[in-house]
Amino acid sequence: MLFLKKYNGLNNPLVAIVILNYNGSNYLQRFLPGVTASTYANKKIIVADNASTDDSIEMLKKDFPLVERILLDKNYGFAEGYNRALAQVQADCYVLLNSDVEVVPGWIEPVIEAMEANPAIAACQPKILAYNDREYFEYAGACGGWLDALGYAFSRGRVFDVCEKDEGQYNGVEKIFWASGAAMFVRAEVYKQLGGLDAFFFAHMEEIDLCWRMQLAGYSIICCPQSVVYHIGGGTLPKGNSRKVFLNFRNNLIMMAKNLPFAEKVWKLPFRILLDIVFALKNLLAGQTAPCKAVFKAHYALLVWMFKSKKPNILPRKPLKQLDGVYAKSIVWEYFVEHKTRFSEIVKKKFT
Repeated sequence: MLFLKKYNGLNNPLVAIVILNYNGSNYLQRFLPGVTASTYANKKIIVADNASTDDSIEMLKKDFPLVERILLDKNYGFAEGYNRALAQVQADCYVLLNSDVEVVPGWIEPVIEAMEANPAIAACQPKILAYNDREYFEYAGACGGWLDALGYAFSRGRVFDVCEKDEGQYNGVEKIFWASGAAMFVRAEVYKQLGGLDAFFFAHMEEIDLCWRMQLAGYSIICCPQSVVYHIGGGTLPKGNSRKVFLNFRNNLIMMAKNLPFAEKVWKLPFRILLDIVFALKNLLAGQTAPCKAVFKAHYALLVWMFKSKKPNILPRKPLKQLDGVYAKSIVWEYFVEHKTRFSEIVKKKFT
């Protein structure tokens, strides 16, 4: 396993906070001052720009001249955009931070302390609360991501569209399945070792896929709730957008095809496709044709990927239930049939 190395004789590892930006000048103006005011000393702040067409670069030069800039030649999306940017960044720990995230002083220190204490931890996320409703968890990660037996993602504090009120119920540092890409700390050496994010995903699910591969490689993922950030969310592709539906369904299925052992994949993928069709038909009956088309387009894209993909997965495929942050049953059943909307109602475990 890997230790974070000391940098230039200082007591703390070098942390590179990398914000991937695309036409987010307004978010950068609003939230960069908080990032630059972070109290962790051994850090550098970088904005990687995905060929924005707004005034992002001019604004950065004028208002934040000390923030480093990486200029990409086109919009590569979240996955390849970060891969290309991080290939140019030397640091011990990367922080993948969305441009629409507000941080507070002291948000870095608890995470680095936790990662330094355990070299097996490859990635970590803070507690993520809603920027516009600060007593509630935010959709994209809440207090740490989990996966159910059929590959559906949910979080401590968020099940499907229901976000819980933060009452300290998940304040313990816990192993999780995935850390949110909205504010993801990751060891730079592990990121490079595993090839980073899957560029084919473009956006959505890529951080879950990376965390899955980290676990297959023997590493752990944690949530450190002593660090808190506030996320607006939905800034790039708003909820209900057909492109977002397509990417979520396609990438989730491809992620399962990549990482599940054959004995699980052979029945779970067809069953998931069946559940997807139920979702699509429900939308069609409600007069919403765009999500319906997006789902079937995602299924076609999965078939194309399976026949054309040449990338072998050299990591050992472990049964899903052997990994951390996995609910061995179906949250679809728990949520829609049993009407359980809180994470603690579904995962029968004491959280402190």
